[in-house]
Amino acid sequence: MSEVGLASEDDLLARAVGGLATRTGLPVAFGGFERDGAIDVTSVVGNRTSSLAGLAVQPTRGLGGRAFVERRPRLALDYRSSRNITHDYDRAVLGEGISTLFAVPVLVSGRPRGVLYCGSWARSPFGETTARTALQVASDLATELRVRDEVGRRLRLLPAPAEAPALDVAAREELREAYAELRRIGAEVGDPGIRRRLADIESRLATLSQGGAAEIEKLDVRLSPRETDVLACAALGQTNAEIAATLTLREGTVKSYLQSAMAKLDASTRHAAVAKARRAGLLP
Repeated sequence: MSEVGLASEDDLLARAVGGLATRTGLPVAFGGFERDGAIDVTSVVGNRTSSLAGLAVQPTRGLGGRAFVERRPRLALDYRSSRNITHDYDRAVLGEGISTLFAVPVLVSGRPRGVLYCGSWARSPFGETTARTALQVASDLATELRVRDEVGRRLRLLPAPAEAPALDVAAREELREAYAELRRIGAEVGDPGIRRRLADIESRLATLSQGGAAEIEKLDVRLSPRETDVLACAALGQTNAEIAATLTLREGTVKSYLQSAMAKLDASTRHAAVAKARRAGLLP
């Protein structure tokens, strides 16, 4: 784990590979990220041999290398006889006894970061449902990497505690923008596990922003996820129209959420609602 409780890339990968095997029902899954010009396979589940250990796949080579550079999934129903790929990694793949293999690139903001594989030891049908599930696992991993990158980037802009115990204005605004972006990303994610982990990071960011501030005010208030989303955007000075564009909502819906949040916080204006939410630790 790293700053603000962010999981490491290897932890996220291991979680995704495990989920890939579980959700597709295929017996073996593995994957890795591109490092130093090669896709370094560091996570394997369900394997019966050590053949896949230490596998490093070059972009354009093999099934995964093609998936990586083409930025689209590749399938070999009968890996041994496939003529659509190079067979640079037969010793590893066939050594594990894999017959059917599916490779999915992990695309973060359109850029390939790695590859996830799933397969079976006997040649077997590969249906659309299995393919969609594998693609969703890769998409979920990409979302978590994008969140991790964004939070890490913004946290690196913050002053070190030894240099400034309390955040300065610019640093605090950076943190608030990161929080609002996380809320926006979270609203697009369907996986409950990822949403819970995002919510944990958001909570930690809100707590971090209180550094050097007065004690948090106790309020018996529970804002809905969308009320928090809208209020987080309002805290950045966005108008109702801008909030609607950011969250892909109707302007009237935004106004409704704002009014509901203001009523719960017993605030007469959006600015008062933001201030009260911050004092209560509901917003950074």
